[in-house]
Amino acid sequence: MKGSHRLVRQLPVLLIVVGVAIVLTTPPRFTAIPVFAAAPLVAAPFYSFKGTLWTGVTSTLAVVALHAQERTVDEVQAYTEEFTLLTVSALALAINVTIRHSGEQLASAREIAQAAQRAVLPSPAKEVDDLLVAARYQAAVTDALVGGDFFAVQNTPCGARAVVGDVRGKGLGAVGMVAVAVGTFREASEREDRLEAVADWLDGALAREAERQCGEEAGESFATAVLAEIPHRGGVVRLINRGHPAPLLLTPGGDPESLPPDGYALPLGMSEVVGEPFQAQEYEIPRNATLLLYTDGLTEARDANGVFYDPAVELVGKTFSDPDLLLDWVVNDVLRHTGGHVTDDMALLALTYVAPSVDGNGRLDGHSGRGSV
Repeated sequence: MKGSHRLVRQLPVLLIVVGVAIVLTTPPRFTAIPVFAAAPLVAAPFYSFKGTLWTGVTSTLAVVALHAQERTVDEVQAYTEEFTLLTVSALALAINVTIRHSGEQLASAREIAQAAQRAVLPSPAKEVDDLLVAARYQAAVTDALVGGDFFAVQNTPCGARAVVGDVRGKGLGAVGMVAVAVGTFREASEREDRLEAVADWLDGALAREAERQCGEEAGESFATAVLAEIPHRGGVVRLINRGHPAPLLLTPGGDPESLPPDGYALPLGMSEVVGEPFQAQEYEIPRNATLLLYTDGLTEARDANGVFYDPAVELVGKTFSDPDLLLDWVVNDVLRHTGGHVTDDMALLALTYVAPSVDGNGRLDGHSGRGSV
């Protein structure tokens, strides 16, 4: 890739050299004007304004010098060729200005979008209650500047609560839904004793936001999500899965274990369709185990043969000293699997349970489990 880029940048100079060679080695009836004219046009997308200008000037002066050598400066063909090169050079400069202006606008839009993403999706604290926390947002290489994946972790009177979700759609509408989801989750987590009530808050808030954004098409706007709760030194994790990929539990010395629900519920923002209650399911979470939550950008990542990435398989036999290293490895492994061509955003959240151990006298030893898986 770097070699191709270097060749393209050298191409305007090569075209001028080739043009000179054609004029010097062919009969007068042959013209090299198309080659000379191509030089500033090729330079326009890759050179600076000054570089494009000098390419046009050099190309024109080369033609003038060749006509002078052949003593044809006063002929009509010479004037026509020089006028053609001046016109093409002016066009190349206009193209250069347009491309650079568009590039600056795109860069500005990307910066604004990234700032908006960071504002609604701040990185969680590294330690929350009895958990070590790591999060990653891997943006896809697509035309969309921002996506709808989200995560949040909150320390509450009931223990640590977390959510990972994926809003349908992209762009500013999805960012608005993400802002509502994250804000509602934080507020409800502080106020509600039951995780089911937190999910109810999210249901209502997202349904109202969808109605505000979409009107009659509100039913087409929703979010899949997994909500998790790990009580203070409880040794269990409670999960509510709303149509989302099942989390993985990584235990020291064991293979990754998927934690699917008994039955998948409708996504958030759609519960009014059936009005059924959704109960949290409880799983044991051993000390030093890591809960990995993610969006479908992970499991829908495909290689050149169309094979989907399977984290439950790829993580077999792998151990990590902390959740940050786990997520770094997963992101790099997905890029390896796809050849670097990720087609969907990917949000990852890793929660390592490091509840304090108790010595023989019943005293807490602190987070002595830190640094295992």
